[in-house]
Order: sequence, then C-alpha cells, then structure tokens
Amino acid sequence: MFISKLFSLWPVAVGLMLCCLFSIPCGAKIHHRTFVIQEATYTRLCNHTKSMLTVNGSYPGPTIYARRGDTVYVKVINRGNKNITIHWHGINQPRDPWSDGPEYITQCPIQPRANYTQRIQFTEEEGTLWWHAHSEYDRATVHGAIVIYPKLGTTFPFHKPYKEFTLILGEWWNENITYVYQTAIDGSHFKLSDANTINGQPGDFMPCSSNETFKVQVEQGKMYLLRVINAAPENDFFFRVSGHNVTVVGADASYTKPYVNEFIMITPGQTMDLLLQANQLQNSSSPFRYYIIADIYFDGNSNAIRDANTTVAILEYKTNHSAPSVRPVFTSLPKYNDTNASAAFTSGLRSLANLNDPAVVTQSADVNMYITLSANEQMCHNSSCLGPNNTRLAASMNNASFQNPKIDVLDAYYNSIAGVYTTDFPDQPPSFFDFTNATNEDNLTYVDKSTKVKVLEYNSIVEIVFQGTNIVNGWVTHPIHLHGHRFYAIGRGTGNFNNTTDPLSYNLVDPPYQSTLGVPKNGWATIRFRAANPGVWFMHCHLETHTIWGMDVVFITKNGNSTEAKMLPPPADKPPC
Repeated sequence: MFISKLFSLWPVAVGLMLCCLFSIPCGAKIHHRTFVIQEATYTRLCNHTKSMLTVNGSYPGPTIYARRGDTVYVKVINRGNKNITIHWHGINQPRDPWSDGPEYITQCPIQPRANYTQRIQFTEEEGTLWWHAHSEYDRATVHGAIVIYPKLGTTFPFHKPYKEFTLILGEWWNENITYVYQTAIDGSHFKLSDANTINGQPGDFMPCSSNETFKVQVEQGKMYLLRVINAAPENDFFFRVSGHNVTVVGADASYTKPYVNEFIMITPGQTMDLLLQANQLQNSSSPFRYYIIADIYFDGNSNAIRDANTTVAILEYKTNHSAPSVRPVFTSLPKYNDTNASAAFTSGLRSLANLNDPAVVTQSADVNMYITLSANEQMCHNSSCLGPNNTRLAASMNNASFQNPKIDVLDAYYNSIAGVYTTDFPDQPPSFFDFTNATNEDNLTYVDKSTKVKVLEYNSIVEIVFQGTNIVNGWVTHPIHLHGHRFYAIGRGTGNFNNTTDPLSYNLVDPPYQSTLGVPKNGWATIRFRAANPGVWFMHCHLETHTIWGMDVVFITKNGNSTEAKMLPPPADKPPC
C-alpha cells in the first residue's frame, strides 16, 4: 500500500519540483496556444470587402484566458504575406524581453512561412489586458483580449459578478491597412478610419451595420463585469452604457478603489474593468434595451482631426415573454473636446493600497527625467514628401525622433554589436521655453532621426515628467505606454510643469498602477517606477502614427547581481534579421 501511495503522489512531487526549478508559482498552470497569422476576408459598411491580416481568421482575434501566476506559450505561425510581430500589452515579462514583441526593438519580425514561440508570464497582472501586432500598422486588425483571473484559492476584491463581457473598441478602414501605413510614412496626415467599432462592428448608426451590432444580454438584478479595451490605433473614447452607471474596479490589470461614474475616458492601449448593476425595472413603461456607446474624445486642433463616428453595441434585458423589438435608449456623453470631463474622470482613479494589495510608492527617485512630447517635421531631401512645405511629419521625445535600426536593439545589446544604437538619450529637452504657447519654436520644429536609448541601473527608481508641447500645433493627448514595467501615475496637470509647486500635488499614497497613461495636450503627467526588470524595453506614444513618426525611446535596464536579477538568454527559435 505504501508503494501505491508513493506512486500516486509522484505527479504531485514532480509538479512541486518543476515549480521550484522554473520559479513557477505552485498551483499555476502552463498553457499552450497557437496563433496563425493569415489573411481573411471581411465586409463592413455596405459591401466594403477586403482581405486583411487576422489571427486564426478572426477579427478581433482570440482571447487568451489564464490565472495570475500562469504561463502561456503562444506559437505564432506566420502564414500571411508580410513580416509581423506580436506584443503582449501590459505584461511585464520578467527577465524575458525576447518575448515582448516590438519589431526591431526586442526582435526582428517573424517572416512569412516562419514561426516563433513566445512565453507570456502572468506574475503580478490580474484583470484585463490585450495583445496586438507591433509592426507597421497591423494592430488595426491583429489584436485580441487577455483575461487574467485571480489565483486559485483567491478571488476578486469585489463581489463576484454573475457574468462578464469583453468589449474591444477599435477602428475600421475600408482601405487596406498597408495603404494606411504608407500614408503615414510618406509624412502626411494619415488616412482617417471610416468607422469606429465595438468588437469589430460599427453599430446601428453606421450604414448597413445595424444587423451585426454587437449585443450583450443581462438579467435584471444581476451584477456584470465589463472588460473594456481601447485597441484603436488613433482614437481616445468616452464610453458609457445608457441608463446605467458603471463602477471602475480595475485599470491595466491592476485593481482600483471602486469608482462610480456615468462614463469613462479611455486612451489607446488602456484597459478598464467595470462593474455594471442591471438595475433597470422591468415593466411595461420601461424599455429593456440600452445603447453601449463609444464616442471620441479629442482635445486636438483641426490639423489633427480624427474619425468622429459614434459606435454602439446593445445591452438588452432578458425577459420571459416575447415582445416587439424596442429601439434602445441612447444617452449622450460629454462633448468630444470636453477636457474638464476627461481630467475629472482620470483624477478619480486610485489604486487599492490596502494590506492585500499595497501601493509601494517611493518618496524619491534615483533618476529624474523631463521628457517633452512634440510633433515635428523632418526635412525631405528629394522634395517628394507629403507633409507641410514638402517635409515629412515627425514626432519626438526631447527632440529626439526615434527610428528603427536594421538589427533589433535587444540583439545588439546582448551580443555587444556596435553601431546599432547610441546611449545618449537626454534626461531633459535641449532647451526650455514656454512649451504650451501657440508660438512655434522654429529651432525645434525640425528633427533628425536617431536610435538613442537610456541606460538604467538595476533596481533604480525612475521618475519621468512628460510635458506636452505645442510645437507644430501641439496636437493631442499622448497615451504613453511603457513595456516591461508598470508605473505609478503620481501627478497630472495643465500648462507647463513647475518643478517647485507641482510636485506638492503628487499622490504618493494610492496612485493608480498602470502601463499606459494619457498625457494631456499642453499639459503634463508624472510617473514613477522601479527598474527591476533587466532587459531592453520600449516606451512610446500609443497613437500608431506617432510611434511610426518617432515619439519613442528605448530603456536598457542592466542586470543585477543575483541570478534572479539577470536577463534570460535568447530562445533558439528567435527570428533572424
């Protein structure tokens, strides 16, 4: 009997040994998924049919489900007609930048007829995130949700919802996405999308779209969790469920203090978890269908217009009797350029900051950076560019406009390949002036391309003040996304940052813990994070055109002293350049 018991415990013992060997939390699982990049045909807006890149033929793509502590291996097989990479947005990827995904930053693209297996480690993330292509403009169609549940034996820090729905906000172009990308790299204002979407559908208010409007069904009295993802390449959104308030309980896969509001404002790249109580009374005088609305938020000027089409889904109450279809209730949102509404909503986000989920905010920083975010122009030597005065539109951080190298930065760093990047990204702009004044600074309008990185010591505390500028008419809110880390968003304001008075307003008690935040037009925002993840990590504006135009920088975090503080070696199947 003893021998039989020993053998019955053998799988458990092996599992425990593997947990220790690979630092996988015991009880966690390893999952395997296959993503096939392939062309598929889709039709929207009255017979506008096109072939476009997808994952497994679906748009949006498949959802990855896991628990905190799990590891997911995704084999990406490229059966498309172009190079591509996949990024797991908001996942820290401890010590493993090889799986992070941005092209020519941490890997060279996966070429057609090739494949690459990437590892996703869910170490501290819990809630909703997403994945998307990180090459050219392909995230417009190649994207999907990531849902991370609590560890086994734990639960949400709020009442468990009866059911949940994922709502991915996006944009649809009638043209091929490669053409949209080409308009951006030609240096002109990019081609606007033809519709905004919820789960790939434009909704009732767009031509030939009402029959396919996405619908969710609820029961009166039940609580639901809405997982909202802004996958749009260019648009911020005000989002609301008509007739209902929502309670924000998470942002960027980090829990927040419950925050009740009529609407949310969500920038490209951000995710939010919302509780919705289905509390509308069911009687003959009350309608049972309500529009879920996404309208753009846009604080820019006419030189940076956006697709302003309203997109809707439908929330309908389940009934026990058949009733004629009722047009859903529509509720208005703040005006598209209501900066006060946007700022008021954003200021209400707070981390839990309790014993089970503490906010570990340092009171000072080792590295202080002041980074200006600017629209610029680049001289076009053959006078064939389509920007103002035959220039090419560009963008920059601290007047450095990033360009992708021919070999990825990570490979160059790991293998000490010279000439791929320089380590002179500045901690502050080349000159200080009234950044938010409408008068252009001619000497800072034009930028040259470079591949500058910032090197960080392991475990250093980094504070960055992002300053929006009005060079070349300033443009818009910039959603800044940091790979490999999440940060505390400790401050935000309008106008030029004041180094003496503005830090007095910092929230160092319960700031939200995020991986993407919006820096307001002609305003500032401050983040603080610990550089405890060795490797090469991208930071960029999540407006796709701004990334293409150069509003990017790379951080290289050095190895620490212990084995657990050193970057992992490259995988054998890493794509070649």
